[in-house]
Amino acid sequence: MRINGNTIFIPGATSGIGLALALRLHDAGNQVVIGGRRTELLADIAAQHPGIDTVRIDTADAASIAAAAHEVIARHPDLNVLVTMAGIMRAEDWTTPGSFLENAEATVTTNLLGPIRLISAFVEHLLAQPDATIMTVSSGLAFAPLRVTPTYNATKAAIHQLSETLRLQFAGSSVSVVELVPPSVQTELMPGHQDDPFAMPLAEYIDETMTILETQPDAAEVQVERVKFLRYGEARGDQAQVIRALNGSDALAAN
Repeated sequence: MRINGNTIFIPGATSGIGLALALRLHDAGNQVVIGGRRTELLADIAAQHPGIDTVRIDTADAASIAAAAHEVIARHPDLNVLVTMAGIMRAEDWTTPGSFLENAEATVTTNLLGPIRLISAFVEHLLAQPDATIMTVSSGLAFAPLRVTPTYNATKAAIHQLSETLRLQFAGSSVSVVELVPPSVQTELMPGHQDDPFAMPLAEYIDETMTILETQPDAAEVQVERVKFLRYGEARGDQAQVIRALNGSDALAAN
């Protein structure tokens, strides 16, 4: 993925990693369209950052995705990058019957069906572009499980495999597939996580991510150094130790 000259749609970019990445990509010389559910928040972002466009979208709603895709493509026919950023992370205790199903279903709908539906809505348009990118967002927890977030872990593992497989299917086309693999980052993804001293500061994460995008334009996975502890436990042969460390302290949780 080239670092500038793109038209990029990022649903789920009204806060956290999504917003920070959107602003940096805008500053790098891209047309950025931010998607989110809250119209007042979208209006505030557009007012504070002239040149950024916004569209309302609820990635848990198939009809909303279809309507937003139609709107974005109509307003920005040169759109060539889709970043499937939107996601939720909720604690679940599967040993307590009846306590987890609602959260588990919501997580699957947002974190897995959302990206699938988004890609489906945009893929015909992206294939018609001379140079296009689908950027998925998995997690270090796709590779090492955090005990308190079983469905989140599972959806991010699924996103990783989806990314790997789509890369095979799109080989030889104009569409590349890039997987963003965040570690634990100081955002509001879970209550209090934005103040976690063991999580990676958001500005540091975005700085390193932008450097990777600029210096490694053909990277299949965007991995900052901090996520490699989780990403390569099996390859190093120390996965059991990784899992113990991860679950001994939530400080090593991935985004």
